[in-house]
Amino acid sequence: MFTSVLMIEKALTTADVEFVTTLHGEEAVAFRVLLQPRGDQADRLLRAIDDIALGELDEAAHERETPEGKDAAALGQQALEVSLTALRATGSEAEGRLIEDHPLDALKKLVDEVEADEVIVLTDPHYVEEFFHRDWASRARHKVGVPVLKLFSHSKA
Repeated sequence: MFTSVLMIEKALTTADVEFVTTLHGEEAVAFRVLLQPRGDQADRLLRAIDDIALGELDEAAHERETPEGKDAAALGQQALEVSLTALRATGSEAEGRLIEDHPLDALKKLVDEVEADEVIVLTDPHYVEEFFHRDWASRARHKVGVPVLKLFSHSKA
């Protein structure tokens, strides 16, 4: 069975699930999902810049209202459960957990633990991090030792 580690930051949409579960055709895929709940003040600023770059000014103005850190853990757990349920509904094997600290260390540990065949990083666009190659996918390529595929999530379910 092919093993994909899927690194996400919010619940998968229907389109996201369809996309990742059909990447390998008819081959059976086991997904190991890592979800990183919202971060800190610096992350809020970067998210606001990304919102502005996407022309979503209302979103940028409301970034301060988004739960972060420990307050985001319950929402993160719910998003993880929704994502796992959706993956399993396609017939895929799926397990997951929240990332509490150091997402790339958690990714490397999981890739080694499950002997993953690939990593799929599925996030919203993060223009500032991507420009400086500080996004998860760019940094993971130098750390995990397996192919890393970067995909942009669909914003609507």
